[in-house]
Amino acid sequence: MDKYIFCLASFLVFFNCKKTFSEGENYTIETLMSNNRSSGGYFSKDASKLVYSSDKTGVFNIYEVDLTTKKEIQKTNSQKESYFVQGYSPLTNEIIYSADKGGNENSHLYLIRNEKSIDLTPGEKTKASLFGWTKDQKNMYFQSNSRNPKYFDLYKINIETLETKMVFQNDMAYSYNSISENDKYLVFELSISRNEDKMFLYDFVSKEKIEISNEKANYSGQGFDKNDENYYYTTNYEGEFYYLMSYNITSGERDLIYKTNWDVRNSYLTKNNTYRVISINEDAKNRLVVINNNDKSTVNFNGFEGLNIDSVYFSENEEMLRISARSSKSPGEIYTYNLTNNELNKITSNLNSKINPSNLAEGKVVRYESFDGLKIPAILYKPKNATKKEKVPALVWVHGGPGGQSRIGYRPLIQYLVNHGYAILAVNNRGSSGYGKTFYSLDDKNHGENDLKDCAWGKYWLQKQEYIDTEKIGIIGGSYGGFMTMAAMTFIPNEFKVGVNIYGVTNWVRTLRSIPAYWESSRNQLYKEMGNPYSKDSIRLYNISPLFHAQNIKNPIMVLQGANDPRVLQIESDEMVKAARDSGVYVEYVLFEDAGHGFAKKQQQIEGYSKILAFLNNQLKQSLKK
Repeated sequence: MDKYIFCLASFLVFFNCKKTFSEGENYTIETLMSNNRSSGGYFSKDASKLVYSSDKTGVFNIYEVDLTTKKEIQKTNSQKESYFVQGYSPLTNEIIYSADKGGNENSHLYLIRNEKSIDLTPGEKTKASLFGWTKDQKNMYFQSNSRNPKYFDLYKINIETLETKMVFQNDMAYSYNSISENDKYLVFELSISRNEDKMFLYDFVSKEKIEISNEKANYSGQGFDKNDENYYYTTNYEGEFYYLMSYNITSGERDLIYKTNWDVRNSYLTKNNTYRVISINEDAKNRLVVINNNDKSTVNFNGFEGLNIDSVYFSENEEMLRISARSSKSPGEIYTYNLTNNELNKITSNLNSKINPSNLAEGKVVRYESFDGLKIPAILYKPKNATKKEKVPALVWVHGGPGGQSRIGYRPLIQYLVNHGYAILAVNNRGSSGYGKTFYSLDDKNHGENDLKDCAWGKYWLQKQEYIDTEKIGIIGGSYGGFMTMAAMTFIPNEFKVGVNIYGVTNWVRTLRSIPAYWESSRNQLYKEMGNPYSKDSIRLYNISPLFHAQNIKNPIMVLQGANDPRVLQIESDEMVKAARDSGVYVEYVLFEDAGHGFAKKQQQIEGYSKILAFLNNQLKQSLKK
């Protein structure tokens, strides 16, 4: 399910900071949120400029850096909506970006022309995304559901005249993977179930469709080579984890390209096929491998010791790279790297200089046994002051999804809570991605049951740690993690002293019946995992929905919600809060009128996170002193 999950990636890393403050200092949320987040990082055609997005103004805007002079220019000045850069037009060198309204997820594509933004994909309910460029670079491919909200058709737009033409009509909920270099072939896939995809090669000229997926398994497209002789894809057919394969367009022959003991998340070839980039999900952190295809050597980057490289992006001439790197103690930075002379330049400076990274928590991967002996991976964040003599309260943190994964990296809320004396165990309960297809499928139509027990056993593991106050352990999570939080508070009400539900599902019947139309391509997969709300599965979905069991809640809860959330509707949290209050439980409710499924604006995070800490201090840390 993880390939359908929207994740807003942010990359910040601490670099060359002088130590001017004391160890163990507690930071305000304003100090922690004064860090900036960055995303993107795309070269102009001649690699003289780099464009990226940053929330240094409070919302994401677009910035362009002249790589020769190092001068930076802010290209947009949005005060309300976040703008996420998608790259340059290779023909006109104009900037393309995407933006929705108030977190409603109906993102449009915009072109900055003559200092003005042009909406390339208008329509109140239209959702669109960039898909690539034609070989002559005169036309941009994009996908849009403007014709039918359930299906994404493929279009191309002439970047000079802005004339738009549909090139493929999608009536089967296909998800697009790749388009060939010669504009002849399109690869798309169809989700059959959680464990099966079908992948097809479509010929624009002959209209012929050939199935690439030759066995029942999961498939994910990874692009063509420069001559369109081979197509590359990942699959988990022969094993637990995804590996990289090639498919010869002419002969249909297949070859193994790369395999390891973890999932190959994605891979691509650079413009001239000189390098192959491979990204691996290795035990909750990213491992990046860049192979020089001329001599099969692995490219090593100097200056990133101790940092986790999340992604790289090559310039068209293959001499420059944008590198996004981070550590678990600080959100990441964007760098440029010159392969000809190994010159490294840091583009962003995102960490607040008032923050000492040594005061922040390093995420540590641990494993514990659950109720049935299954080993559950988790990430532990331990406060600096936690000792046998000075025990601290703790929280079990549950990721989003279903099928998500907690990974090593910087999360401001986690660092804020740990910095103020809360240990956090971010569990990757059964059903989480990244640990093989068997582990991934263990919670199919079992949510709120064995996966919830994994969370409870995480609590028991925490209680065995000598520095944990065993009577002060709560649970927190967002989206699916919010559901798990409320499931814990309703179905095992004596286990956790408090629960913090961040836009969590509490009525699965409604949620699955009201999923956005543009999720049509993943509907079968979601129903396979959770159950079909229009079948007898609805009985079980009702039974596992916390809303209908609010009378069981015994301990304080907090709920945070965005009014524009298209995934978990506001009414879901409204009804949960009312039902809990009607049962006599203390409930704190925080509603953001201009937020969606996630709080993108700094001010939203400052308000929400500070209220979470105050709630925990009052209801958990001080609970036994009342």
